[in-house]
Amino acid sequence: MANWSDPRTTAAASPSSVGAREAEVHAGLRSYMLSVYNYMASGVLLTGIVAMLFAGSGYAQQVMATPLRWLVILAPLAFVMVLSFGINRLQTSTARMLFWAFSVAMGLSMSTIFLVYTGTSIAQTFFATAAAFAGLSLFGYTTKKDLSAFGTFLIMGVVGLLVAMVINIFLQSPVMQLVISGIGVLLFAGLTAYDTQKIKSMYFQVQGTDFIGKSVVMGALTLYLDFVNMFTFLLQFMGDRR
Repeated sequence: MANWSDPRTTAAASPSSVGAREAEVHAGLRSYMLSVYNYMASGVLLTGIVAMLFAGSGYAQQVMATPLRWLVILAPLAFVMVLSFGINRLQTSTARMLFWAFSVAMGLSMSTIFLVYTGTSIAQTFFATAAAFAGLSLFGYTTKKDLSAFGTFLIMGVVGLLVAMVINIFLQSPVMQLVISGIGVLLFAGLTAYDTQKIKSMYFQVQGTDFIGKSVVMGALTLYLDFVNMFTFLLQFMGDRR
């Protein structure tokens, strides 16, 4: 009888320990998501600075008139593929370095928007995108609804959008381009909410593991791509050309 414990004592202590555990999980989740948002926002800021400086220097116009433009255009895709397919083999520090290098490469690639659109329309579109992104990401973070099925539909939509974009390279239809831009905005708006929920769920799989740092980088990359694509399509849809 000496080892017997009163179940009422155990039951009384249980809610306190559960509450402490839940508080610890919520604190860890907040820290994790803040890290993702900080990396994502810093990457977008770095891209914007590089784009403005490269366009303002005059080099962007010169480079885009040569075959080097393909290197500038395709370099970001190479970084995305390395991070996406090689993340398990990379060190966390290497993944972070590649993310910053990707942000710079995107800045060089996106410098052409300053040659095509007015600075005012770029700024207006950026702040409109930022406001929409914040609202959609907050929805994805707080909603109790499972967006998995919704995400599958959106990913299929992106594939269809890419096909339409390739077709329009040959057709050069302004009307089709307008439709593509409008659909692109809607698709990446939806993906922002879906990806935020997915990143939130990922935390519970990687917490306490060595992968959590790399998970932050991949989450930031995912939201970065959602933001930049939504911004680009919205700019095509409502931007004022020079």
